[in-house]
Amino acid sequence: MEIEFNELNPTKDDFIKLHQTTGWNAKGLYTYDQLYTAICNSWYSVSIYHNKYLIGYGRIISDGIYQTLICDVMVHPEYQKQGIGKKVMNALLKKCDEEGIKWVQLFCAKGKQEFYKKLGFNSRDSEAPGMSLFL
Repeated sequence: MEIEFNELNPTKDDFIKLHQTTGWNAKGLYTYDQLYTAICNSWYSVSIYHNKYLIGYGRIISDGIYQTLICDVMVHPEYQKQGIGKKVMNALLKKCDEEGIKWVQLFCAKGKQEFYKKLGFNSRDSEAPGMSLFL
């Protein structure tokens, strides 16, 4: 399968279609306009196309030095289990490596931990657990 990488954000329509198709949602808290604005404010993103159709996406939020968070990694269901997610992640991690970023964090969807473990990610140390606050 011939795919095309793009370091630019997809169009809003392409992003919405992929977002809806993957079933990923932000618990219905945000509009698609807000979600698209969010990805446009990313430090780095990668879009993957097959026949000009957006099939994969991922982005990084970062200060460009040491605080880095990978988020919104999505692969169209028809293209899952074909290495597209790995290609997205490899592109994101390559950017971090090129910039000298050593510590990369991410949140993942339920049931996706094994995918990220295969890429070298580990669960946070129980001595330094992550925390969050929902406002």
